[in-house]
Amino acid sequence: MKFAIGCDDAAYNLKVELIKYLQELGIECDDFGAGDGDKTLYPNVAEKVALAVAEGKYDRAILTCGTGIGMCITANKIPGVRAAVCHDVFSAERSRKSNDAQIICFGERVIGVELAKSLLKTWIACDFAGGGSTPKLEKMKEIDAKYSKH
Repeated sequence: MKFAIGCDDAAYNLKVELIKYLQELGIECDDFGAGDGDKTLYPNVAEKVALAVAEGKYDRAILTCGTGIGMCITANKIPGVRAAVCHDVFSAERSRKSNDAQIICFGERVIGVELAKSLLKTWIACDFAGGGSTPKLEKMKEIDAKYSKH
């Protein structure tokens, strides 16, 4: 499994810790920034990471900012991408099992490092469950395709 990861200046420390954690798990990860002390706009990072995921260069990705919300909103603008803000284990699990989210978003100002690691562990372990969620996911993809033409 190959991951991309990115952050803005509000979540650099969380990104660094999550990179270390991925390395401990033996997961390859490419860092899309920001660097220590870099002032950056989270939409720039979210766009780069989400495009790389949509193009199939990465299996999954992690985006971190102050709350996770801005990164998530921006990533979801890219056709074919499903990003989810997760601050609890149930949301992390369901984002994969029900929605097949390829990107998880965290807020450094909202959760701590250990909780983020726990959520990431759950998210990595989960796959799309299919079943009753399949028609919903297919409908999401239809809506995505419909509006990505504009």
